[in-house]
Amino acid sequence: MGKALGTFRVVYLVALCCVGSFLFAYDTGVVGGVLTLPSFQKDFGITPANRATVGSNATSLLQAGVATVIIPMYSAEMAPKEIRGKLGSMFHFLFTCGVMTSYWVDYGVAENLPPTTRQWQVPIGLQLVPGGILGLGMLLTRESTRWLAKTGRTDEALQSLIWVRGGEDTTEVREEFLEILAGIREEEQVTEGITWREYRLPANRTRIMLAITLQLDDWQYFIGLLYGPHRISLHRQMNPELTFADAPQIFKAVGAGDASLLVSGFFGVVKVISCLFFLLFLVERIGRRGSLLVGAFLMGTYMLIIAVLSAVFPPVEGQGVTPTGAASVAMVYLEASRCTYLVDSTMAGTATQWLANFAFSQITPHAVENIKWKTFLMFCIFNWALVFYVWVFIKETKGKSLEEMEDLFGSYTTALDANKVRRQVGEDAEQAGSGQR
Repeated sequence: MGKALGTFRVVYLVALCCVGSFLFAYDTGVVGGVLTLPSFQKDFGITPANRATVGSNATSLLQAGVATVIIPMYSAEMAPKEIRGKLGSMFHFLFTCGVMTSYWVDYGVAENLPPTTRQWQVPIGLQLVPGGILGLGMLLTRESTRWLAKTGRTDEALQSLIWVRGGEDTTEVREEFLEILAGIREEEQVTEGITWREYRLPANRTRIMLAITLQLDDWQYFIGLLYGPHRISLHRQMNPELTFADAPQIFKAVGAGDASLLVSGFFGVVKVISCLFFLLFLVERIGRRGSLLVGAFLMGTYMLIIAVLSAVFPPVEGQGVTPTGAASVAMVYLEASRCTYLVDSTMAGTATQWLANFAFSQITPHAVENIKWKTFLMFCIFNWALVFYVWVFIKETKGKSLEEMEDLFGSYTTALDANKVRRQVGEDAEQAGSGQR
């Protein structure tokens, strides 16, 4: 009974975390379609003159970096280690499902509701459904075991772990709890006395700079397709926070005409299928570095094609889907299939990502409005520059342990110190476990 209950509670936590991912994706995806609805533009007085400013502000204000950190962190700390990898994949997959749902909801209200206030209120209000499920569902969960242990609330931490493992205080639960305590102690010992001097060591400095530049991979974030494409580009590992807010507008910009919402809906379907295929069959075969190289090169090529088509055959306002527009849409669909991953980033890298996201969400709509097809040429240049950057500076981390990565980046002393502490902590944990039995 205890094991079955524990499995149920883990599945419950996983489902809640996936609802959180779905909610975040729906929230960021629905705004792009809402901005194109005549009812919304009429109610808020959006004109062609201020459209770019409204779009960039709506996009940047909807970013929620905290949600993209807290939900995966909580799920990783509470889920058994055997399913953490699958949980990360499901979190990412449900993100694409949330985006796809938002696109089809936008299309549905545009086609079936009159252009009144209710037309844009329905897609916005539907966020209450997953939001309510997540909010009420979290009332039945417990605080993170690791966080409680790290703050000195050991008894509460043990009870939290017992709850999520089925309510029975078994030997396996005690051993897992000792491992958690040992891990926290190891972390404290390894980081004790660290000053800014350590961050200036060559190996650590290299890692920090890679984290920052790869999150400026808002190179692959805005290079992918910034105005809508950087929101369309889903390439991250623990960062499903990539937004898709401007997809309907970008499809309209490349010649999809009045069918931009419908095209966006099918784009969402392509994204879900391609992301699932990548997660199941490719990510562990071609590695992280290979994914970046291939993805950046192909996206740059697609952006170049869009730039050429848009320059030679510029889209006309109010026109339906043209052959040129269909070709450009196909390039965006192909870009959607480049579902690649980045190496884990530090807090500095994550902060850089959100800062860059804010900056370019402000800049790019104006670029599309004023320099038009040259914006896509800029995306192409950024992508191909990333190919060179990854080839020269990025190392493959596929299949390597943390200790092996220390050697990979030249942190020999750090690796030796960490191993020494790990052995000592393991011995202490075994002695403590023997004493409690």
